Amino acid sequence: MRALAHPARIAILDRLFEGGAPATATELAEVCGLSPSATSYHLRELAKAQLIEEAPSRGDGRERVWRSHLKGLNIEAGPEGGAAEKAADRELSVMFLEIEDARARAWLARRDDEPYEWYTAATSADLQIQVTADELRELNDQVFALFERYARSRRPDPPEGSRQVNVTYRSFPRI
Repeated sequence: MRALAHPARIAILDRLFEGGAPATATELAEVCGLSPSATSYHLRELAKAQLIEEAPSRGDGRERVWRSHLKGLNIEAGPEGGAAEKAADRELSVMFLEIEDARARAWLARRDDEPYEWYTAATSADLQIQVTADELRELNDQVFALFERYARSRRPDPPEGSRQVNVTYRSFPRI
């Protein structure tokens, strides 16, 4: 979790997950708003945590190219985690919520300029349901099984006209 405790590292991972294509520190610097040398530092830290790795060179071998073999992250300290792990879990969770919320606000800001089919296909909903903990686990399993069908890793040749779509799914007891 410590390896992710910087917004630049989250941006780097997001780019490597999103684009799938390997990238150099210079290319990734544009994504996270840092210099290439500062970005290189963050890349090395992510590599130490085994979240990314060096990719084969694209040319003469002088530039270092990075990729991620991961398809996503699930970071959770769990109920058995110690106080430090739980604090880091909360901090990262808040950071991810802020990123997700920023993406949703960015969509709202530009959706009027989107094609009709994408405008009408996108949605945002807040539903309240009444379930037991077992039913909620079952529901979550079913939802993730449905999402998995459309995962980029399972669609090496996505259909023409498809776009990457951000799906934020949350399920938790109301307080």
